[in-house]
Amino acid sequence: MITIIDYGIGNLRSIEKAFERIGAAVQRTDDAATIADAERLVLPGVGAFGACIDEIRSRNLESVILDRVDDGVPFLGVCVGMQLLFERGLEKGSHQGLGLLEGDVVHFHRADGEADDLKVPHMGWNTLQPTRPHPLLEGLDNESYVYFVHSYHARAANDDVLATTRYGHAFPAVVQRDHVYGVQFHPEKSQASGLRILENFARIPSPVPS
Repeated sequence: MITIIDYGIGNLRSIEKAFERIGAAVQRTDDAATIADAERLVLPGVGAFGACIDEIRSRNLESVILDRVDDGVPFLGVCVGMQLLFERGLEKGSHQGLGLLEGDVVHFHRADGEADDLKVPHMGWNTLQPTRPHPLLEGLDNESYVYFVHSYHARAANDDVLATTRYGHAFPAVVQRDHVYGVQFHPEKSQASGLRILENFARIPSPVPS
């Protein structure tokens, strides 16, 4: 069972339908007790980092999320949900993230000296460049196309980056540490490549009996 964390932000039905399309059992919930029993978790997100993490905390979901990660449950962050995995988001101030991965989330114009004339948001199709083999990326070509919509991206420790994408400069598109995963793009909008990543995530072994 795939459990999508519903904290009131984003179009959750689209990613729910994508999991259904690959044949996975899926549920959406904002109930802490249901999350506490989840076999694997997905954290979606759109909009601003601060608004998303504030909503998670206002619903008292942060502690149960962190507890399930400590239990070894596979966890996938999508778009802003990936950004929330990091220590800090620098969008309209400084906001503390979940702290599951080291690093900050920064605007394209504030990263690596990127020129201010780079068109932001980064929106549309772009390719993934894997940094190493991993079961999450199994079956993808070396430069598979996926769909992005974002103005901010993570600055992550190199060991946590599974794939990069270049837009003005290279940035982390897929991250992973142990059983925690994140994708900056929208797999539910990325056709075959996105569905393959969701299918791979659904097959990752979980310590919780299915």
